[in-house]
Amino acid sequence: MSKIYFVMPAYNEAENIESVIAQWHPVVERCGSDCRLVIANDGSKDNTFAIMQSLQAKYPQFVALDKPNSGHGATVLYLYRYAIEHGADYVFQTDSDGQTDPEEFRQMYDNREQYDFQIGSRAGRQDGFSRVVVTKTLKLVVWLMFHVWVEDANTPFRLMKTERLQSIMEVIPPDFFLSNVAIAAIAVKRGERCKWYPITFKPRQGGVNSINLKRIFKIGWKALGDFRELNKKL
Repeated sequence: MSKIYFVMPAYNEAENIESVIAQWHPVVERCGSDCRLVIANDGSKDNTFAIMQSLQAKYPQFVALDKPNSGHGATVLYLYRYAIEHGADYVFQTDSDGQTDPEEFRQMYDNREQYDFQIGSRAGRQDGFSRVVVTKTLKLVVWLMFHVWVEDANTPFRLMKTERLQSIMEVIPPDFFLSNVAIAAIAVKRGERCKWYPITFKPRQGGVNSINLKRIFKIGWKALGDFRELNKKL
């Protein structure tokens, strides 16, 4: 059996976190007793971590981690390192806001030996126009900086072989803002075995969407500089 770590960053997800754990823990159990659902609380200002702690006894393969706030990208990298350090064969990442469908993981699981990076593609996403703009902007930025066309670089629904992921993470700073975008772009640029699947992307179950047009502009502008520096390393 493959040892898979399912990892999720969490920031102010008190409204979603219990239902998300309830949805994903059975998937983890079906993958084997060595698999884990690992959620890192990224310095939430609400009681997200307290809820996570209260659920550990109910869900034996769930691990609750707490860390100072560092942002989504840095927390994702923190979780990837945790999975690698604990001997995971694969790491699956999604977010803790309830927007992805656990049933769609199966197609990636069945093909895990054929591909090194399997990533969802959010066609017909239901989480607002501003998020669609972010995706299209990042697609263009990746093409300009890395000269590769990536179908959906930032999707929080990806199954990756830790051996190949670790190789890519060696060139990514630990506090990199758009870490999943960088990983997808480098994987394509290096010719890794990649596969994209259309996935469902639902509205948030609860909480507040933190993305607005002003932040979109800042994300795109910062990404240009970050990716330029990263591309030099490659």
